[in-house]
Amino acid sequence: MANSTSVLQFSGHQYLRHRLVLAVLSGKPVRIDKIRPGDKNPGLRDYEVSLLRLLERITNGTVIEISVTGTAILLKPGIIIGGQITHECPLSRSIGYFLEPVVMLAPFAKTPLQLTLRGITSDDTDLSVDLIRTVTLPHLQLFGVSDGLELRIKKRGSPPLGGGEVQFLCPVVKQVSTLNFVEPGKIKRIRGISHAVRVSPQFSNRMIEASRSVLNRYIPDIYLYSDVYKGEDSGKSPGYGLTLLAESTTGAMHCAEAMSRPGIAPEDIALLATRALLTEMRRGGCVDRNHQSLVLLMMVLGSEDVGRCRMGEPTAQTIQFLRDVRDCFGTTFKIVSVDPAAESSTELLYSCLGIGHTNVNRTLA
Repeated sequence: MANSTSVLQFSGHQYLRHRLVLAVLSGKPVRIDKIRPGDKNPGLRDYEVSLLRLLERITNGTVIEISVTGTAILLKPGIIIGGQITHECPLSRSIGYFLEPVVMLAPFAKTPLQLTLRGITSDDTDLSVDLIRTVTLPHLQLFGVSDGLELRIKKRGSPPLGGGEVQFLCPVVKQVSTLNFVEPGKIKRIRGISHAVRVSPQFSNRMIEASRSVLNRYIPDIYLYSDVYKGEDSGKSPGYGLTLLAESTTGAMHCAEAMSRPGIAPEDIALLATRALLTEMRRGGCVDRNHQSLVLLMMVLGSEDVGRCRMGEPTAQTIQFLRDVRDCFGTTFKIVSVDPAAESSTELLYSCLGIGHTNVNRTLA
């Protein structure tokens, strides 16, 4: 394993969030250069700078240096302290962009984290707060992070003006447990949340009906909630969306969502989300594409035992994440096909030996 004082070198802006998370958890300084050097507007974007500021507030002793042009950064990580923090997210990205890396770091803080984020709660680019609440947090519970883990949606905010507010509460753990999740099971129920703000509440019902028209062919246990926020709690811009979640008999989850776009009817948004969910289910495995990195990271940080998980094919982001994990922690995964005899099978079994990462920041009660 590399010496902890050596600086990790990365290039490009694509995987900035994961690399910052890995640097903070491994305690190794990281230098990321060539951030959009040939772009008309080179360097870091406002949301990336905002994320660096958020990391600075969640941690203590972190030093961040940004070059004059903004095309290179150096991060020397401190300890994760947690506590009560309020952060205003820029309107260029939704709250999900900031919550994803925080979810990976929060269990290893010194004190339980109480983070309030304000901005856009759901858009087309990042995970919506509904998905993080109903799917991401249960994935964290697989590793023993459960008591007091909560995401409260106080206000919704659609693009472009936002106005949403969420509160994320996360307990601290001494160590995450080892995962052994290889049975995907059969899909037993489908749940969904249809939300509409500053538009007719009927939009929400129209999305539910359109989604049911497809899903009712497959399974009877479908429950889609209509979630309509009014007045101050509905943010500053009109918008609507549908978040769907399929759960299997063994607790495996697959999710999909679609958000409103100009000139597209609610029924079409619902069909987009529904078809995306069916595609996600067809990929199989116990963990969907959006949460591969989170689960693989927690497997690496788990106790010194072999963790195993069954998933579909890795996305480009997951492949790069595994390379970065190897650079930071020196851990490699063994990846084999679940059924080598079947040529059409795309499901893979990922296994690795945990590094036994213990939370040294935690204050002893």
